[in-house]
Amino acid sequence: MDGVLLVDKPAGPTSFDVVAAVRRTLPRSVKVGHSGTLDPFATGLLLVLLGKATRIQRFLMELPKEYETVARLGWTSSTGDPEGELVHTGRIPPDPPQLPTGTILQRPPAYSAIKIGGQRAYALARAGEEVAIPEREVHVSRFAQRWREDDRAAFSIGCSSGTYVRSLIADLGDAYCLELRRTAIGPFTVDAAVAPPGPDAPRGEAALQPLPLARALEGVLPSRTLDETLTARAVHGAAVPVEDPPAGHLLLVDAAGDPVAVAEVKDGLAKPRVGFRA
Repeated sequence: MDGVLLVDKPAGPTSFDVVAAVRRTLPRSVKVGHSGTLDPFATGLLLVLLGKATRIQRFLMELPKEYETVARLGWTSSTGDPEGELVHTGRIPPDPPQLPTGTILQRPPAYSAIKIGGQRAYALARAGEEVAIPEREVHVSRFAQRWREDDRAAFSIGCSSGTYVRSLIADLGDAYCLELRRTAIGPFTVDAAVAPPGPDAPRGEAALQPLPLARALEGVLPSRTLDETLTARAVHGAAVPVEDPPAGHLLLVDAAGDPVAVAEVKDGLAKPRVGFRA
């Protein structure tokens, strides 16, 4: 079972809880992972990786994301979400607010999983320590206010991997994320996702329908088809020539369209870095 399962995570469980629920339904020999967490209060698309799909985790994590969020205005939260210490200030961001797009500098929230000196920032923050996280560049492709009513406002956001929606909302002024839903990761959408398995789902009998590895990689990486001879070479890790090679990484498939390897392109040759045949 090698593929990507699209899960619609509900509010409450952690991403690890969802992965564990999927793992319980599968044979113990099947590797299970994910490509990017969601906060417990958040809902929406989580990509659960099965079998050899765990090998492409880094490529899936680099995909852009899309979110829908409802902000509570005139309030601050120590964590940027409903789980933090809430303070009512009454200071409402202007309508319409200034919504930054393009490449921006963003400071991730103190309550994040970023490591500071080998420790998670949220662990340091919960221990009462001052957490100084440096700013970093992120890209916001879309940031639009959908509606506003009283102290609530809804926004649609498209952004690069590594962008913190909680920080985008907090930077509007006195506001925090009341609701957060991830609707898309690259070419994958939550409309095609399924609910996570329940606690009583028996091992090996749950109706999981992951996207096969070949389909999951469509739209994630450019691909080139190899003939039988070049396929044999690529399977053994040898660099192979490809027609009109793109920069960066490339998916190599055989004549039947099945994945052979993810390769790094250099000087017109594709050198396999992640193989799928062993």
